[in-house]
Amino acid sequence: MNRKICISDIHGCVATCKALLEQIQFVKEDTLYLLGDYIDRGPDSKGVIDYIKELQEQQYQVVALRGNHEQMLINDHTAETKWRWHDMGDEALLKSFGLKNLKLLPQSYIDFCNTLPYYHIDDDFIAVHAGINCTHEHPLDHSEELLWIRNWYETINYDWLGDRIIIHGHTPLTKYEIEAQFKELGHKRVLNIDCGAFMSRQKEAGLGHLCAFDITHQKLYFQENIDLHCKY
Repeated sequence: MNRKICISDIHGCVATCKALLEQIQFVKEDTLYLLGDYIDRGPDSKGVIDYIKELQEQQYQVVALRGNHEQMLINDHTAETKWRWHDMGDEALLKSFGLKNLKLLPQSYIDFCNTLPYYHIDDDFIAVHAGINCTHEHPLDHSEELLWIRNWYETINYDWLGDRIIIHGHTPLTKYEIEAQFKELGHKRVLNIDCGAFMSRQKEAGLGHLCAFDITHQKLYFQENIDLHCKY
């Protein structure tokens, strides 16, 4: 059976991402949903975007969503080029591109970020970066909250959600917290798969891992951070 797989918050950890995809034996028949935050904090933001684009060019089925860090990159780049603000952007991101400021960032990377949708909705799940505020009549129309919201579980409208589950990232949890949430997925129908991949110095606490959720087989995978030169 072709699998549907979600990964969130890679945050510049391209070696860890590649190791996780190797662990889960990702193939072209699968569909991979990436839930945003490919950049910042980890050592190789450029490498992550390049790798996503490479997979798509090689005809792998990769659906990449927008995270708040991609939106910040768009905003910061606009500020530097249009309003002449300077020295914005994450230090690790600038270093991965070999740049002193975002004004020099190749336009193709901004174009990539601008094409990213805010959510993906399927028959059995909704994928989004941060979460969904169901107090709105049309929750998926509120893009700012899809990118930034926290502490929103109390708003979940199960009549609106139907038979779907919500899969998201944005707020780091430990492996143990994700596994505990997974055990309640059938009841609460929400799963946060952000395991703080860039936090390589906090592995003993259960962070510093990249998580994949195989929706099709209802299985979690974890890959500990193997990227070099992680700051956190």
